Amino acid sequence: MMASTAVRSSANSVANRSTACGSPATCLAGPTAGPNWASACLCVWGKRWWRGGIGSSRVPGVARKGRISFMAEFEVTDDVVLGGRLRIRQPARGYRVNVDTLLLAAAVEARDGMRLLEAGCGVGAALLAVAARTENTTFVGLERDANMAALASENVAANGMSTRAEIVKGDVLGRDANRSVYDGAFFNPPYDEEGEGRAPSEARRHAYIADAPIDAWVAALADQLTGGAALTLIHRAHKLPEILSALEGRLGGVEIAPVRPRVSAPAKRVIVRARKGSRAPLRLLKGLDLHDESSAKYTPEADALLRGETILSWGD
Repeated sequence: MMASTAVRSSANSVANRSTACGSPATCLAGPTAGPNWASACLCVWGKRWWRGGIGSSRVPGVARKGRISFMAEFEVTDDVVLGGRLRIRQPARGYRVNVDTLLLAAAVEARDGMRLLEAGCGVGAALLAVAARTENTTFVGLERDANMAALASENVAANGMSTRAEIVKGDVLGRDANRSVYDGAFFNPPYDEEGEGRAPSEARRHAYIADAPIDAWVAALADQLTGGAALTLIHRAHKLPEILSALEGRLGGVEIAPVRPRVSAPAKRVIVRARKGSRAPLRLLKGLDLHDESSAKYTPEADALLRGETILSWGD
């Protein structure tokens, strides 16, 4: 009885936060949700994406699969991603699978035989989303938070990817980091710098607050790429000058895909890709509009990307 009360209380608190996000508390309970979820409505967001007026609390293809469970330090929910193709266990509060996660996954170049690295993989959602559209690509997910790394390992096993994906607890920026070589790398770094936005709890600080500049991330990952391999990242649009500066002299053939909240609006995000050893000139792509004037939640292109039905076109 006590556990049931705790679950209901937690669910109600999350439902209240979803309303506070400025959007309706849309129920994401899946068809297998238990009775404790009859009135529980939760939203999926992360890195305060909604604060920038871009996207929505509801992501296509992401749904509540079951009730909240409890780990030693925090509550965990079981969700489905990509329209049910992936099962993801993730924290009930704080950083969760969101639009940025799925857009990054849709932008990653992945071909048979490649070995790819995701730095700061969290619970492994982006890595698994890329794996879901390939058959013979292998992955290493590097995550410094022990709880997130444990969840990522669980998610790899739950989705039958244990032979193709390995989660390593470690920091890509650490002195003792494993400097293996990969056929591609991708990352979604913390967006805020110290003093920006609302200060998160200490337990969640590393997912929100950057304690190293973008230059450090790019330098570390560029050294681990084979010739011709691509580094892909997503970040806030106003960080583009810093990203380009970090790439200078390390990677070339830079391609930029702006992500706009709606048609004709300024971009709020940029997805950037660059290659080891390339001398190709910079390319600015048309990018992506998340919303249009129709009544649909997302544009057809954005909806297909977020559901994993297609990948981002780089015009290759």
